[in-house]
Amino acid sequence: MSKSKRAYRSMPPENSVGRRDFFKVGGALGAGLIMSGRSLLAAQQQTQQPPVKPAAPAPKPKPKTNLEDAFKVPKTKWSLPGPFPGRVIEVHDPAAMPDGKPDAAVIKAMVEKGIRELTGKSLKKSFGLFFSKKDIVGLKVNPVGPGLISTRLEVVDAVIGWLVSCGLPRKNIIIWDRFDYMLKDAGFTPERYPGIGIEGLQTMDEAAAEGKTQDNSKWLKSDGHHVSEPDFDQEVFYWADVEGPKDLPYLNQHVFNGKHSYFGKLLTKKLTKIINLPVFKNTGNAISMATKNIGYGAVCNTNRLHTPLFLDVCVEVPAFWPVRDKMVLNITDGLRSQYDGGPDKNAKFAYIDNRLYFASDPFALDMVCHTRIVTKRKEMGVAVNENPRFTEYLHKAEKLGLGIADPAKIAHVRV
Repeated sequence: MSKSKRAYRSMPPENSVGRRDFFKVGGALGAGLIMSGRSLLAAQQQTQQPPVKPAAPAPKPKPKTNLEDAFKVPKTKWSLPGPFPGRVIEVHDPAAMPDGKPDAAVIKAMVEKGIRELTGKSLKKSFGLFFSKKDIVGLKVNPVGPGLISTRLEVVDAVIGWLVSCGLPRKNIIIWDRFDYMLKDAGFTPERYPGIGIEGLQTMDEAAAEGKTQDNSKWLKSDGHHVSEPDFDQEVFYWADVEGPKDLPYLNQHVFNGKHSYFGKLLTKKLTKIINLPVFKNTGNAISMATKNIGYGAVCNTNRLHTPLFLDVCVEVPAFWPVRDKMVLNITDGLRSQYDGGPDKNAKFAYIDNRLYFASDPFALDMVCHTRIVTKRKEMGVAVNENPRFTEYLHKAEKLGLGIADPAKIAHVRV
């Protein structure tokens, strides 16, 4: 889909600092002093004493959330950070994307190598660490930026090939994302994946969202409710003390517009395991990878959260059992990566990198990838704000026992 057609927008954090941001410094030094009516002593005293700066305003407190509810449900053997906390495997093969086109055989070998390196076991034994043959496995792809930086179909092919070769029926595999139309745009169709489920958590009418039509009948029922309301579990939710806008375009995109972000019933009622398949890209000075792919993909009514809780959502939503106890594997697609202009696609900043990253711990994975994207941005001359706020959410996850974020504790293995 062309950028002009893209209705959905995932906004960067309010406090992100981009390339055009700058820091203003002011002062009297070097500007000269007006001496009229003053003694020399007074002037000397003025230059020797730094000007009194007004106190910085206290940071606005973050809205309250129901994070504590997530920990009322006991963890299981499958819970984050999984069997390999703090372990991240990076597989690089320069032959993966010759002339910008994916080589399916090379990518398949990379996927298999990454899985074996992560677990230290064969593919079949690795399967047994994460799944049983009765599991319903959801592959959470990222379809944003189709044709450029969306999850490569060949990566998904390789993952499906592994699962099926280990005895998981094709009918037990579901490729999913939050928006149904995005899956189709990115090539995830029943024709491309026969026997595999393809499910979006919700419907969104692009034409209505873009103001091209006043007909809302495709998504809005006569009683004023969104047609996708039944697809969300109103008993399992992430609550934040932030109201969603009440306009129709917001409701079209977000299904609900109160203070609750409900988990899709696909996660709460159907899937028993999840493999997260994000792509390597930025959002401002932060990243839009493993934790954002699932944090903003598993629930509805999210745009209200961007300004006050943007990165917190990437920790707090995965803390709830539909993600925490089911998302057993993460594979970040860095075959073609994007270091700026995200989270939507921007060909100016996309480049072939021929890498895949593997982890059961999404927070360790995101810390490794954050470090790499900062290095790339500097290399390309993009101004980087290295304020700790862009990674403090990952450390928050470590304090909650969901993963490892301390680089000194992360085992980053390059293959």
